[in-house]
Order: sequence, then structure tokens, then C-alpha cells
Amino acid sequence: MEHDVFPQTELDQRLVNTRQIMQKRGLDALVVSVPENIYYLTGLDHWGFFACHVLVVPLQGSMALACRAMERITVENQVKNAEFYGHADTEEVADYVVGILQDRGLSSARLGIEKRSLFMTPRIYEMIIAGAGAADWVDGSGIIDELRLVKSPLEQEYTRQAAAAADAGTLAAIEAIHDGASDYQIAAECNRAMILAGSEYPGFGPFIRPTTRLGEEHTTWRGDVFHNGDAVFLEIGGAYRKYQAPMGRLVYVGSAPRGAEASAELATRGMQAICDALQPGATAGQVYQAWKDVADSAGLVDYHRHHCGYMVSIGFPPSWTGGSMVTSLQPGSTRVLKTGMTFHAHSWFTNTDVVDYFISNTVMLVDNGAENLTSLTPQTLNVR
Repeated sequence: MEHDVFPQTELDQRLVNTRQIMQKRGLDALVVSVPENIYYLTGLDHWGFFACHVLVVPLQGSMALACRAMERITVENQVKNAEFYGHADTEEVADYVVGILQDRGLSSARLGIEKRSLFMTPRIYEMIIAGAGAADWVDGSGIIDELRLVKSPLEQEYTRQAAAAADAGTLAAIEAIHDGASDYQIAAECNRAMILAGSEYPGFGPFIRPTTRLGEEHTTWRGDVFHNGDAVFLEIGGAYRKYQAPMGRLVYVGSAPRGAEASAELATRGMQAICDALQPGATAGQVYQAWKDVADSAGLVDYHRHHCGYMVSIGFPPSWTGGSMVTSLQPGSTRVLKTGMTFHAHSWFTNTDVVDYFISNTVMLVDNGAENLTSLTPQTLNVR
């Protein structure tokens, strides 16, 4: 079966764009180990990234990929634009990277290396640096990550498909919530619906937990049973061709406390303010301030959050943010927003002077403003 995720023309242009930045920074090669960045340049999509993969991107000539020898068939089936260097499990990937640099005449060149990588351990990094000790090493983190923030039309379509699956999973999760339901049941229905709607495995979650654990930002189902009066936190991400689309809702079981409807209306106004402020040329800080103005209008002047959303893109576990960094819509940020960027936007009011409620959506910045990609699930008060 054919599984060409990206046309060769798109991969070629990404490599051209990467090399243009490398040239501006005076780099003769870039050593890449972030799985999302390797996927972006080559299309390599598998679980084998748990063992460090290293892609050497020279300023000229073909790329080279060093990883475990047992991945040869996967690489040959998926990667058409990089040479394969497979190491035995008794060998070091670092030695193969050093060998590639020597073979390419780069062992004393000016080289960038991604220091901000979850999978290049300090040991591997130190072995590479020591093995090519004559090179001028600089931090190459962020070069490809920045390119990935703006999506092509194809990437935008992949994100829309991921968002449709997230909506399906969230609707199924809400439908499964009732007095006596366990979080196992909710998770099962959510995953079933999401997968049948076309989702692959997401970078995170889904996160399903009672609001007694609301502050546990990254925990999920564990066997809790819900009863009337409880509230269920849902944060669910769909994925298609590794493009992530998260969303979230808060659901009350049986009945909601007095004031919950007003909180839901406040969260909806906050989300609308975020979407209205998401415009090409605006800054991330301006978007946060638009959301904060809504909070202030409700008397929550002292309520602050670290962000009202963050960018999402290609994502491998354990993240749907696209690596270890979070690029946020945060207070004071001067990052200029561009068409093709995608955000997990949050309008979150919890542990405040109003009743808890929150919503979040995947929102894409298009030429005429923000497009909410997860709009099928109601943002209004959810009571099951």
C-alpha cells in the first residue's frame, strides 16, 4: 500500500528553506534529532524514535540518517531523500554520526546541533562533540521548529482532518458520561470514535479526569467512577499524519452548580475574544491581552494564566505541541502571528471567584482571521 504523506516537491522545498537559514547562520551542516523535525524533512513515521535517530543535513549533497539497523525496511519504505546508516544494538549511534561527518568532509566544519531535543541524551551528545572535536559546534535548536509553525495548504488539510476526529472523540466522551460511568468507559468510547473518524495515535492523552484532580495538568483515566454533582475534565486531541488537533470541555454530571451557566458564557466570550484577536500581523501577547480583558470584565482582575493557548503542529508522543518546547500565546509575547499557524486556544476559568468552566479549541489562522476547527462540540454548558 502506498503511504506517501508528503509529495516530493513539498519535501524539497522544506529542505531548501532549512538550508537557506543554515546558510544565513554560517552552518555547513545541521545535526537533527527531534523526531518531528526528521519527519518534516523526510516523512519518517514510526515508533522507533524512542531510540535516538540522527539526521545529518549538509548545506550541499544528500542527507544521511543514522539509527538502529533493524529500522532499515521502514526507512527504505518511507524515506527517499536520505542515505541510511544502520548501527547494531551493540554499537553507538554517535559513532555513526561522526563517521558521516568525516565521510562528508565536515569533521572540522561549522556545525549546528539540536541541543533542545528529548531523545539525544547527554551521553550521545558528548560522544558526537568529542568525536568531531575539531568542528565549530553551535546550537541549531529551533531552525526547523520555526519553519514548522507555518503550515502549507496540505498541512492545513491534515490538521482539519485531525480536528474532525477530535470533535468526534469529544462528542462520544460527553455522550458516555452519566451517573455511575467510569473513566474507563468514557476513555474507551472516546478512543473508539476518534479512531473510527480517522485519527492515528495522538501525541498526548486523551486526558479524562475528575475536577478533584483538575490541577494535575497531565494525568488521565485511572478507574474513577463519576456520580451526580461531579464534573469531568476532558482534553482530547486527534491526530492525522502526525498533525495534532487538541480540544477541551468541562462536563457536569446530573446537574451543574448555580453560576455554571454564567461561567460557560464567560468562557465562550473569552474564546471569541481570542479568535477575534488572532489576526495576521498581531502578536501573541495581544491575543493573550484580549482574553485577559474578558476576565477583567467579569471582575477577575487578579486572575492570570501563563497563556491562553499555544501552537500545535506535527507531534510525536509524548507531546502534541511538537517537541519539548511550548510556543505560547502568553503575556507580553512579541511573536508576530502568520497565516497558517495553528493554536490550541484556551478560555479557562478554574479556581477563581466564579464556578469552574473551561473550553479549548484548535484554531487555525487563515488570511481573514481565525478558523475554529473543533466547532461541532458545543461550547455552552454541558450537563449529562
